[in-house]
Amino acid sequence: MIFDLVKNELKKSIPDDEFSRYIGQLTYSEEESYPDCVCLNAPNPYVATWVQTKYSSKIAGAFQEINGTVPQVVIKIKYPQARTVISVDEVLQKEIKTAKSTLLNPSYTFESFVIGRSNDLAFSVAKAVCENPDILYNPVFIYGGVGLGKTHLLQAIGNAAVKNNKHVIYSTCDQFTNEFIFHINNHSMERFREKYRYCDFFLIDDVQFLSTRESTQEEFFNTFNDLHNDKKQIVLTADKNPKLIAGLEERLKSRFMWGMIADIQRPDLETKIAIIKKKCEIDQIKIGEEIVNYIATILEENVREIEGALIRIRAYANMLNQAVTIDFVKDTLKDYIKEKRENITMEEIITTVAKELNCRPSEIRSKVRTKQIVNARRMVIFLAHKLTQNSMRVIAEYFEMKDHSAVSHALRTISQIIANDADFKLQIDKLSSKITSAH
Repeated sequence: MIFDLVKNELKKSIPDDEFSRYIGQLTYSEEESYPDCVCLNAPNPYVATWVQTKYSSKIAGAFQEINGTVPQVVIKIKYPQARTVISVDEVLQKEIKTAKSTLLNPSYTFESFVIGRSNDLAFSVAKAVCENPDILYNPVFIYGGVGLGKTHLLQAIGNAAVKNNKHVIYSTCDQFTNEFIFHINNHSMERFREKYRYCDFFLIDDVQFLSTRESTQEEFFNTFNDLHNDKKQIVLTADKNPKLIAGLEERLKSRFMWGMIADIQRPDLETKIAIIKKKCEIDQIKIGEEIVNYIATILEENVREIEGALIRIRAYANMLNQAVTIDFVKDTLKDYIKEKRENITMEEIITTVAKELNCRPSEIRSKVRTKQIVNARRMVIFLAHKLTQNSMRVIAEYFEMKDHSAVSHALRTISQIIANDADFKLQIDKLSSKITSAH
């Protein structure tokens, strides 16, 4: 069975305890899977969400190793049913019948999306095209880094459109390509075009992957033109501005830039805190303000990573019947923190603090005793102790201090300031967030 081969492949890169806890509990749903979409069943929401967040790309890669195709991975919460044999024709019919809500995640809505300065334009544009498709902006092109919410917004458009009885096609670029190849090989291109060219909303994720596929670009170009001419709403996402996507035909770049282009930046600390609170509200996770601030500070500006951390905390708390305290959270996320600490250097911390406080890195390392430099130096010492694996002795040597007791004194001083000055604490949290976001 193909999934047995896939699991053998996954064992090579996943620790044994995590493999048995998560991957080992999955079953392969043959009747719900087809060439470009793999459906796996999980026994409960915790396993399903954890696997979807952390391992879906590994699973897709393992399937590619076995059969040469990168599929969309869908995790469902149910036990496998009896197998049935599905013919190619039945698969094609199934594609068309279920096209109205193709692979949309119902949890991706506008209501569950957290708005901040980093994404407010993209959010406003997404809402606008739902209310007035093809009137305001067409196409819409949303771009930004990994895990910042592009897919969430794209599927929120799809879910809102489905509620309004619109015919929606949501697809990743890989899925579009794989289906295109599948239908060519099966001499059924009319079925492919029936699916992709007769819809009200055409939503395609990660279009940067078109760049190395000339024949797919030709088909995508024709699909785009037909839909645009018929005044159907087109929304695309990518990891960069369309004019910067290498290998993409100029005629496609030109069309992608016809309408509205909106980028999503990394969220600032306040937005990360809001995201954590929103995710906790949705998933009914009860944690205090101290824990929320701690998670926001140590994690990158990546929504997927935040979701993964919260899933891990909730899963471990449930399995161990453990109250979610700050010590429990630190212990649960310690492996992640250790990994990040291994990569952060003193030079990075000094550079970040110097830029924030408008002074030179050399001044922070010097013996200058002005109030601004002493304050900057204390910040660097505090952040170095918090974010790196350096001992107090190593930090003391770096600053040519007498011994580790001088570092200890600096740490006590800044801890007292943090406890009594909310604005200063916020500044420290922002600096910590900036430093960790680079890793």
